[in-house]
Amino acid sequence: MSNTPAFELDDVSKRYGPRWALARLSFSLPRGASLLLTGHNGSGKSTLLRMLATASFPSVGKLTILGQDCRAGREALRHQVGLLSHASFHYEDLSAEQNLTLVAQLLGKPLSAVPLLLEKVGLKARSDSPVRQFSAGMRKRLAIARILLKAPALALFDEPFGELDPVGITQMEGLIRELKQTGSTVVLATHLIEQGIGLTDRRLHLAEGRAIEATP
Repeated sequence: MSNTPAFELDDVSKRYGPRWALARLSFSLPRGASLLLTGHNGSGKSTLLRMLATASFPSVGKLTILGQDCRAGREALRHQVGLLSHASFHYEDLSAEQNLTLVAQLLGKPLSAVPLLLEKVGLKARSDSPVRQFSAGMRKRLAIARILLKAPALALFDEPFGELDPVGITQMEGLIRELKQTGSTVVLATHLIEQGIGLTDRRLHLAEGRAIEATP
């Protein structure tokens, strides 16, 4: 395993207009580790995850992801980082199988993995259905299948248990554990602290964009 951290924030701040969403945040996470990211709504959790996914950049400070500057290495990093967010980003008129097949083609992954992943996330019976007919929970299952297909070095989860029933929550826990076992670094933001603690070995608690508590 590389000694280079999965990511490192050096005095990072993020500003949206007059409001600072993150304020002078410094933190480093080793590769292969798993981090529970906690804090109330508006604490900066989603802002941090978006920056780690290179969907946004710091206003001040330096962010290094997988050994690369977040700006200079943006294109390469997008092939190594996976984000499960509130928005699913599926193609609504395509079926579940077509959505995953398209992603597999773009990533150069074997197409034979698609039906196996659909079965793993409990969507085999609906593989030919257009995504616009899916419930919120089914969309989330398809999104996690996409992350498993990508097999990212850094996997980011923003409230992954939302909209899932108890069976879906148990399944999501298993899929996160699977990513960890394959060597992915996992960052998990959730209000379900009990589930999060059981899946991670470190914790970063944010309040008003600042680190209040960090477990090294």
